Amino acid sequence: MSDPTAIPAPFLWRRLHSLTGLFFVLYLFEHLLINSQAALWIGEDGTGFVEAVNAIHRIPFLPFIEVGLLGVPIALHTFLGVRYLFTAQQNSSSTDGSKPSLPNYSRNHAYTWQRYTSWILLFGLIFHVIHMRFVEYPASTKEGSEHLYMIRAQEDLGLRALSKRLGVEILESNQITESSPWFSALQNKPLGQGEVIAIAPSFGTADLLVVRETFKMPIMLAIYTLFVGAACFHGFNGLWTFMISWGINLTQPSQKYMLVFSHFLMLLVAFFGLAAIWGTYWINLKQ
Repeated sequence: MSDPTAIPAPFLWRRLHSLTGLFFVLYLFEHLLINSQAALWIGEDGTGFVEAVNAIHRIPFLPFIEVGLLGVPIALHTFLGVRYLFTAQQNSSSTDGSKPSLPNYSRNHAYTWQRYTSWILLFGLIFHVIHMRFVEYPASTKEGSEHLYMIRAQEDLGLRALSKRLGVEILESNQITESSPWFSALQNKPLGQGEVIAIAPSFGTADLLVVRETFKMPIMLAIYTLFVGAACFHGFNGLWTFMISWGINLTQPSQKYMLVFSHFLMLLVAFFGLAAIWGTYWINLKQ
């Protein structure tokens, strides 16, 4: 005989899904705020971005923090979210009468868009991690006591002038000898037409050039604009429901105020993200 006082397992799984979503919201705010520093302070060559990224990479036990406070919670939220996606039933569109249809309520539409953005986030996160963490992640080496970081970049009119200001060395394939620490990496994947390597004195500087390189491609502008829009809606619409689920906003006035605040945060963080996407190369770091 089951214990009537026991907490049902589905309730616990729902609360775990809600709680792990908070980790995503906090990371989204921090991540896009830092990324915006590559674009917002025009004329400073992304100094704020470089300093913030370098500060993060000086945190002790960073890989364990990334896995424990980011990777595991976001993976759990994603896994549980996919399960709920297949059981969710939206009622914000017109039907033939066989299913409920309540399109006049804005929160019903928000529920539907929360499901739509889940799919965009699922594939967007996979793409983002593969692209930024594996494909474009700076290679590193040590020369004496100095760490150096290398990325590939497509030559453009402003790259060399910017690199000089950042203290970055630009090398073409014919300048890389067998004694170079980058020689083996280029043997596995030679430079393409018009490609050079950029050797930066810090991880933050190399990462800034990765962001610049990414957002000078029109296809990446489109992909990341969609991704950031979906992430901001999903995260801050979810924050509003989180506050209700955990008993923080239970009265109608408090829910109304929290909805306004959530929308404000949604727009603010979306601005950070879109500034990074559209401003890093095309406004701040093109020359």
